[in-house]
Amino acid sequence: MQAAVTVTPAQIPELLLGLATVRPVFLWGAPGIGKSSLVRKFADSLGLECVSLLGTQLAPEDLIGVPQIRDGRSVFCPPEAIARDEPYCLFLDELNAATPDVQKAFYSLILDRRIGSYELPAGSIVIGAGNRATDNALARPIASALVNRLTHVHLQVSAGDWLVWAGEHGIHPWVTDYLTDRPDHLWSQPPKTEEPFSTPRSWHMLSDALHSFGPDLDEQTLKVIAHGTLTPAHAVSFCGYAKIVRHSFGIEAIMKGDASWPTRPADRDLLYYLAEAFRGRLVKELPAQREHVSPALRQTAYRAKALLVQLAEISVEVAQTVIAEDVDGLPVLPSWFLVEAARDMPRLVEARR
Repeated sequence: MQAAVTVTPAQIPELLLGLATVRPVFLWGAPGIGKSSLVRKFADSLGLECVSLLGTQLAPEDLIGVPQIRDGRSVFCPPEAIARDEPYCLFLDELNAATPDVQKAFYSLILDRRIGSYELPAGSIVIGAGNRATDNALARPIASALVNRLTHVHLQVSAGDWLVWAGEHGIHPWVTDYLTDRPDHLWSQPPKTEEPFSTPRSWHMLSDALHSFGPDLDEQTLKVIAHGTLTPAHAVSFCGYAKIVRHSFGIEAIMKGDASWPTRPADRDLLYYLAEAFRGRLVKELPAQREHVSPALRQTAYRAKALLVQLAEISVEVAQTVIAEDVDGLPVLPSWFLVEAARDMPRLVEARR
């Protein structure tokens, strides 16, 4: 299902308060962005126990129950996880990953709030959640009859929301500081191949590992856990950031001329991170129009071009990341600076073609 309008995690509680208390809601979103935790937190705010059913682990009889003979008639007895006397939040996680038969078994529960003769207690709420087919996750088409029984809400990742949450839940400072500088690295599109990718969940896992190993974590182990949880490019960048934290070596010192680009092959991840920080610094400081360049910024531009030359001498590939276009093929750095860079460094520009 495609999202026409999306909401951030911070908007979810108020939205669910108005929707889920009157009608069933389905929360769509990519893997690892916190859908389940948002539902559980919302249920807690209402004082309701959250009962989770995982669509991929259910069979129709797990919902309908098994038959018993009473007074010569068969009566289906729903499982005690569902058949409760007190109101609760029924969370149907990965609902759209369930088989069609299981989805059909949910129809009456979602629309009529009942299974057989059992009816959900007054005050209960029903919330479903699932990934989209575009997320390369297990997702089956939902029949129109089920689609029409739900109000659909599409969740998007918000680095600002997540960092607020992270500050309240003891996320490792390396993670929070890094994502404060690089909020675009919080989430990446799930790949088509079987490899780790960055999500709020995977950053949380990395934080747990960093806390577990403590200050004695060695560089090789850091690479293992970073590449085991994050998108490969993000893992390289994060390892470079960790080196800066440990060795007090940053882009500020390079810009001022107090330090030079690292040249050791073992520091290639650090070089990539510094190049990204350099690019971000130029995007922030250089004006879009040449006529707005002050004498001080002109000096910054001269210094930047000299640093690009030095960086290209170490690695043309890394230097290209500084002047690279965005994902839509549009320039990120000011065009006047790129023209000057092309004139002073034709080899670097030609290598991009």
